[in-house]
Parts: sequence; structure tokens; C-alpha cells
Amino acid sequence: MSKVYFWNLRASRKMPYDLRLKKLLKKIDLGSMLEPGMLTAVKIHFGEGGTTGFVSPLWVRPVVEFIKKTGARPFLTDTNTLYVGNRGEAVSHHMQAAMHGFDPNVLGAPVIIADGLRSNNQRRVSFEGRHLSEFYLAGDIMDADFMVNVSHFKGHELSGFGGALKNLAMGCATRQGKMHQHSGLAPKVDDSHCQGCGLCMQVCASGALTLVDEKVRMDPEKCVGCAACILVCKTGALQINWETEGNAFLERMMEYSAAVLSRKKDRCVHINYIFNVTPDCDCPGFSDAPLCPDLGVLASLDPVALDRACLDLVNQAQPLHPSALPKDITPGQDKFTAAHPKTNGSHALDYAHDLGLGSQSYELAGI
Repeated sequence: MSKVYFWNLRASRKMPYDLRLKKLLKKIDLGSMLEPGMLTAVKIHFGEGGTTGFVSPLWVRPVVEFIKKTGARPFLTDTNTLYVGNRGEAVSHHMQAAMHGFDPNVLGAPVIIADGLRSNNQRRVSFEGRHLSEFYLAGDIMDADFMVNVSHFKGHELSGFGGALKNLAMGCATRQGKMHQHSGLAPKVDDSHCQGCGLCMQVCASGALTLVDEKVRMDPEKCVGCAACILVCKTGALQINWETEGNAFLERMMEYSAAVLSRKKDRCVHINYIFNVTPDCDCPGFSDAPLCPDLGVLASLDPVALDRACLDLVNQAQPLHPSALPKDITPGQDKFTAAHPKTNGSHALDYAHDLGLGSQSYELAGI
């Protein structure tokens, strides 16, 4: 049974937010794991333009201060997105982080986009899973001496919910790794939207794309799944292939989590913030009404136990309306499945347990 520490957001003059959060970090013994000079990745989602539910800099600053006090050197980090948006390459990604207040002069730690300018800074990692055996992970996260995995626990339109495990899997993968998880490899081609501009061919290093009668064609045997073509295509002719069997997608994602942790054994802790529990992730460009009240901040050395504890707390909580939830839902029902009926988030936890990433049995300890 794994220990999960829980702060229910109660505070006072003598014990305000920053002291409460630092107390939580002491409970997981983070200070003893860090040493002076350790380059420490604080893995976080900076929020797509238009979203408001992401973990704000105000909530992250005490984590950075705690790390710095040990003599370690923290940096805030994320990876470039697979879809086209404000975080598709490092320049725009940096600017989006700054727009949302992630400023090194305020936080005392720089922002580093871990997979590089165009997501080419990657490391190939081997791990034997049911589906995959080779993984494409962000170079600067892999090179970091330690990682603090900071996640906004909320819903997700494909995985049901997203927490510590998803932040490890998608959040630490390069664009090629994200494509690997989502759809195996090759993008979906809809040549009815193609205008024959040829930009996709220019960025396709493997030569998988050609133009035939001014329409794009793809050779899936040549495609390496780097997803660069999706980024440059402005007409929607090349798209992420979402038509993938749900459980297989979740299992590939958990195998990516396992690959990350295989290189971070005993060098990673996990923190989940349960507030602004939106039905979707922080990528669509908006934040819908929350599904339940703000519940607290949880931390653990076990990401499976942490996500399970968060899922249980959200499901036990009073539903909020108006929201994406049906009006007849009651406490105890799965809110994320209610919001996204085709998803089965618990399957990810089952498979993560089978992979040895942690236990779904946990002891919830208050601070």
C-alpha cells in the first residue's frame, strides 16, 4: 500500500499556502533526495492560449523555492505539442509560457522546452511493453538529474482523465513520441483539403510524402511518425489519426510512462493539483466549467496510487452544475466517464499497475 499525502486546501495566518505546500513536500521527503547542483526538471503544462485551468505560477513558486533551498537548480519544462497551436515549437511555446506568467524573474527558475526548437532533441529509450519497445523522449528531461512531476488533475477527451501518469507519458515525449502513442505512426491524410503547397514535403525528412495531381500522398512504410507535416499543414489535409482503439491507446501511453520512469528510478516525485477540474485537458484553447469543487493538492512517490487517489476523491465529490456532467449524476459515479462516455480511464491505472509503475492500493494521509 502506497502513501499519498493530501492537503485539503485549508490554510491560516500561521500556515498559509506556501508553508502548507512546503510541508507537503517534506512529507514525501523531497529535500533528502536532492543535492546541491542537481539540475531538476519541474515538469508542468504551461497552458494553451485561451485556457485558464492550468496550474498557475503562484501555485508552483513554493515548489521552486523548496528545490532551490536544497542547492539544486530547478527549471520549468514541457514539450512541444503534436497539434498545431501556440506551443508547437519552442519559440511560440516560450512566449505562451511567458503570457501565462511563467517568468524566471518571478519564479526564480528558467523555462526550458525540453525537446528543443522543433522537437528534435530526443532520446531513444528501450522498454519492453505489450505494444512498444522503443520510445522517443525529450532530451532535456532525460538528461535532468531529478524530476518533480507537477500535474493538473482534470478530464481528457481521449483518456478520460489526465494526471501524473499522462503528464509523464505525453508530457515527456517528443512530437514523434506523441504520434507514436496516439496513432502508431502515420498521420491521417484527407487530400480533399490539400492545396498542393508542398510545405509538408519540405519538412518530411524520410521522403514519405509526395504530390500527385497537386494532392498529397503518403507512403506509410517510409513514415517515421515525426509529425512535422502536421505542424506545417495549415489546411487540415494532414491530421492526427484519432481512430484508434481506446484501450490500446491507454496502454501505449502507460508504456511511455514506464519508459520515462525506467530512466528516473528513485529520482522523481509526483504532485497533483485537484482544482479547476475541467472536463477536458489544458490544450483545447478554452477551459469549461469544473465538474466538482476544488479538493486539494496531493503528493506521492507512486504515480499510480496518486492518480487513483485523485480519481476516487473527484468521483466521491459533489457534482457541479452547470457543467458537462448529466444532471442526474450523483456522488460516487465516475464523472469523467459521464463527461466522455467512450473513455475508460481506469484501464490505464490497471495497466500501469501491471507494468509495475505502482499500486492502486493507497493510504491517504493528511498534513
